[in-house]
Amino acid sequence: MAAGDFLAAAIAFAAAVSTASGQFDSCTSDVAILLPFPFNASVFTCRPIWNSFILRYSQSQGNILSIVLSAPYTSGWVGMGFSNDGLMVGSSAMVGWIGRAGKAHIRQFYLRGQSSSQVIVNEGRLLRSGVKPAVLLYGSSIYLAFQLKFLAPVAEKKLLFAFSTETPNGFHLTKHDDKVSITFDFSAGSSSGSSYPYKLKRNHGALAIFGWGVLLPIGAIIARYCKEWDLLWFELHLAFQFAGFLFGLAAVVTGISLYNKIHADVRVHRGIGIFLLVLGILQILAFFVRPDKDSKIRRYWNWYHHWVGRLLLFFSAINIILGIKVGEAGTPWKVGYGINLTIILLACIFGEIMLWGRLSKKTIADPPS
Repeated sequence: MAAGDFLAAAIAFAAAVSTASGQFDSCTSDVAILLPFPFNASVFTCRPIWNSFILRYSQSQGNILSIVLSAPYTSGWVGMGFSNDGLMVGSSAMVGWIGRAGKAHIRQFYLRGQSSSQVIVNEGRLLRSGVKPAVLLYGSSIYLAFQLKFLAPVAEKKLLFAFSTETPNGFHLTKHDDKVSITFDFSAGSSSGSSYPYKLKRNHGALAIFGWGVLLPIGAIIARYCKEWDLLWFELHLAFQFAGFLFGLAAVVTGISLYNKIHADVRVHRGIGIFLLVLGILQILAFFVRPDKDSKIRRYWNWYHHWVGRLLLFFSAINIILGIKVGEAGTPWKVGYGINLTIILLACIFGEIMLWGRLSKKTIADPPS
């Protein structure tokens, strides 16, 4: 039987029995009857890898790496990528799915960028052997079987795993629902955890939003609309501004650490972040050189303090939105910051209305001479 006929028969067999079994794959499952030649299940090393993904692999002469990747599947696509630095951009991936007509597909993609248009089908830097890759659907799992050829025995590699529940349309991949990047040692069969600092990235975003995007605007609102609270407004203003600056400073520190790890090309986001830090330092210094109310230069100090603060708040919002975009933070971050920004804007509108009302009453009660 020809290799192509064998693959077709294997796919047909798997599809026929898929409805008879609802179980997920595991390393104790017998997959020998599923795998086409030359994928030999008896020589595979099997490791649970991430999110119910199971990785089976073996190396043979000629530096051929045989891989069978399985994952829970109902719809969409499943992919495994190889990266030099643990990042998506610049990596190559093997992606498999079952089309809307029930036809199995597996293709190599070159991940030129983060947008769907920059994920190029039938391109990439992975050298494949003469064995045709295959996609099998069995039970509740999908199996991707393929071989790759390397110039030397494969040891430690940075691997990417991702999936989406939306089926590709015309070989255009939809955005992944979830992803992970790990460092895997094929010689030892072990992983050293995520090679991508997701936690550091999340902390950077959370600190920036809380410091620049929540505390500082609240402090500014108190200073503008709550001066009738005697000295309490001033103390609250100082407390929120100092706390906001400290959280913003922590966001800058974590951002620098994140950049040193992944060297992401986010020059605009980085530049605005440094600009915000400079503005924050200027505001802190302004507190220590604040002249008395009766001083002749107090008017100029007020102009300086107010406009530096407004620039800081404006560019903070811009940079947070930009950071959510370039960091692919996802819908929860967008919705959360959108709600926060809406509340702040509504508070400012309400505060301005109340302020105008107080000024009008004061003008009527105490007309100018």
